[in-house]
Amino acid sequence: MKRILVLHGPNLNLLGTREPEIYGKMTLADINGRLETRAKRAGVLIEFLQSNHEGVLVDAIQEAQGKYDFILLNAAAYTHYSIALRDAIGSIDVPVIEVHLSNIHKREGFRHHSVIAPVVMGQVAGLGAESYLAALEAALLKLGVAE
Repeated sequence: MKRILVLHGPNLNLLGTREPEIYGKMTLADINGRLETRAKRAGVLIEFLQSNHEGVLVDAIQEAQGKYDFILLNAAAYTHYSIALRDAIGSIDVPVIEVHLSNIHKREGFRHHSVIAPVVMGQVAGLGAESYLAALEAALLKLGVAE
């Protein structure tokens, strides 16, 4: 059975209440539930981890080697400056798709640059909660299990 890890970075535990005009009103549990429903339909095991701590995310990425077939990563603020996350992604063979709820290219200038973009397979941004679903669909296609 194929396995996908979804990693949520800092402050994403506050979805639904944190700046809903930017990030929407869906909670992280709502998003995870939608992803889990779709993954089950495709016969894929999906697991989730949210952390506000960079090292926890680095550890999860490193530990994904040999355990997961794909990672969906919303690194949140770490996207823009975490060389540690970039190096962790670049050190494993598991493909990663970068996910953002908002369009980082239409926001403040410091959000326009992703230090992890050069080491991920692709990036989905600006579609709200649908960004996660679009990334999952891409992963399912790459894994050959999409319906």
